[in-house]
Amino acid sequence: MATRAARPDPAYRPPYGNAEMRRLLHPRSVALIGASAREGAFGGRVLANLAGFAGRIDLVNSRYEHIGERPCHPSLSALPEVPDCAVILVPREAVQPVVEECAARGVGGAIIFASGYAETARPERIALQHRLGAIGRESGMRIVGPNCIGAANYLIGAGMTFSAMPAQAPPDRPAIGIISQSGALGFALALAIEHGTAVSHVLTSGNSVDVDMADYVAYLAEEPSVGAIACLFEGMAAPGRLLAAAEIARDAGKPLIVHKIAVSESGAAAALSHTGSLAGSHAAYRAAFARAGAVLVEQFEALMETASFFAKAPPPRARGIAVAATSGGVAIMAADKAEAHRVPLPQPAPATSAVLESRIPDYGSARNPCDVTAQVITDPESLNACAGALLADPAYTALLVPSVYAYAPAVRRIAPLDALAAQHGKIICNVWVNEHLEGPGTREAEVAPHSALFRSLDRCFATLAAWQQRAETLAAAAPPAASPVSPAARDQVAAALRAARGGSIGEHAAKALLALYGLPVVGEQLVASADAAVAAAAAIGGPVALKVESPDLPHKSEAGVIRLDLSGEAAVRAGYAAILDKARHASARVAGVLVQPMITGGVEMLLGVRVDPLFGPLIVVGLGGVLTEVLRDTATELAPLGPAQARAMLERLHGVALLRGFRGGPVIDFDALAATICRLGAFAADHAGLLREIDINPLICTGERLLAVDALIVTAACESGKSDAIAG
Repeated sequence: MATRAARPDPAYRPPYGNAEMRRLLHPRSVALIGASAREGAFGGRVLANLAGFAGRIDLVNSRYEHIGERPCHPSLSALPEVPDCAVILVPREAVQPVVEECAARGVGGAIIFASGYAETARPERIALQHRLGAIGRESGMRIVGPNCIGAANYLIGAGMTFSAMPAQAPPDRPAIGIISQSGALGFALALAIEHGTAVSHVLTSGNSVDVDMADYVAYLAEEPSVGAIACLFEGMAAPGRLLAAAEIARDAGKPLIVHKIAVSESGAAAALSHTGSLAGSHAAYRAAFARAGAVLVEQFEALMETASFFAKAPPPRARGIAVAATSGGVAIMAADKAEAHRVPLPQPAPATSAVLESRIPDYGSARNPCDVTAQVITDPESLNACAGALLADPAYTALLVPSVYAYAPAVRRIAPLDALAAQHGKIICNVWVNEHLEGPGTREAEVAPHSALFRSLDRCFATLAAWQQRAETLAAAAPPAASPVSPAARDQVAAALRAARGGSIGEHAAKALLALYGLPVVGEQLVASADAAVAAAAAIGGPVALKVESPDLPHKSEAGVIRLDLSGEAAVRAGYAAILDKARHASARVAGVLVQPMITGGVEMLLGVRVDPLFGPLIVVGLGGVLTEVLRDTATELAPLGPAQARAMLERLHGVALLRGFRGGPVIDFDALAATICRLGAFAADHAGLLREIDINPLICTGERLLAVDALIVTAACESGKSDAIAG
């Protein structure tokens, strides 16, 4: 299931492995260089955060003989042994000599707090930072920072940070490893410890002169105590490194949950095609992370809840979710949120229904969502009996139990429900549907090993949807097939793209190139006169469409240079004259007029490509026609892709019902449509360095027939095959 592609960028570096960073992040000894007795100084704060550390702690500062009861050494060379990790507390001006001495002495890793480097954008400060990175690379000493807040390893009580950090004993269950480019937000996430979340590490990266987000992910992927990784991500110059680390985590069975900040879609503003405006940078990140097995969450508030769920949840065994509520109102709310997130709530099997009906009064509901009513107060076992029946039903992979009150009865329910989840190899979702968010029962629900705690029905169902989708994505991640065309056809397409370098290829030529890859395109004639248009229409023998072929008019409908459903000589002549007049008024270059048979009925789809500068070629699929950008119902994937991935894209569309014969419409051949998507993916992957965008809109689907009736190819200004992204 590996998806790592060859990366031609010579600057690409694989993520450091766990062993390479062990001395830095799991040290047996720590030296505080620049330790201080001054109240409030970083040195004192780090020392306090190392109170639970069982390893050796050495203080280094020539100004002191002792700090408190600890001896203080004048220099690194005066230490009785070489430390595994050095926390460097000196000002920026003194940092480089200290780093050089650490490297020369064989220190395993260094954490640099000092600021004022590349973040200032001053060339001389950028050069200083680069020198620190070079020292690390040349010596093999791993460096965190500069301009960072440090790191914490709760497994060994090593708080190598000046930040306030919540106290926690080493976790006794699969824990969350937290990674953040923002130090403050990283330790803000760690405050989940206060309500019972198990945290193994808090790792912040600052300016990432050496160790970065990718290295942290790869490190935690090999930590047995880590059940899931929560990553707060801003951006990287080479995000492919983070994706490679995500694949390492995926292969190690460690779910990676990412919340990306600094989201920008500004790159889409300059797009010439519908595809370009729909496949912005966030869509690219989402597709790339999903391919690598990571889960991208939209809300910061959802990051720890989602990670905690994934740390506890086994792989889903079915698609259905069961809901057992003590309130009819909250059961309705659950149904609403399930529908919004497209999470199925199937009805119970007959045997399950029999148990529900025997324990639920007639004023409740024995359906799914199940309303067991307030009777659970007088008959607590009724909820356990219903929960056991639902968990035993093979249609369900998880049971959601909303808590409308934070009170003693809710606390008593948690342990028996958790035991039932363990018995059936499934998970309970405890959703706090009340405003006492830290009330009785929250800690018990958080620490229960087979239960996940959510403070929002919406976030719970979003997480369940992501859980199912991740499993489906990983199951569909077969390597894409080889390119479906001959070398001669590939060369013919490449030559045409090079000839148009930096410009667009109009509809007629674009469809001819796509047809070489087996994409189904409508038959047509390119004509240069009204007489020729009339003759072409007569040869077609039915209603026709006329379109101006011009490289200056990529969107024909908006430009008014298209006429549809024309029959008879008079209509064709009038249409021909009208669209040429529109083109002349737009001062557009005209290569002729296309005459096509009028294709009616069916479902209009958009198939497109955008070549992202970071991730390479992206495939976009959605509902097409003039409503493409209004509906924005699209799915995005990396190219190339296989049939299972293409089908999964179609399933993600909110309008997928239209492809299944909605209200008497045509039932579309999913296999044929998926094959067409794969062929477009192969086209994009084969020629990524020559492409900017491709737009097939619409692809008209009528039962088994698929026809591209319009297409546009926008070429890259210069050829570049360089990509740091996973590509297949």
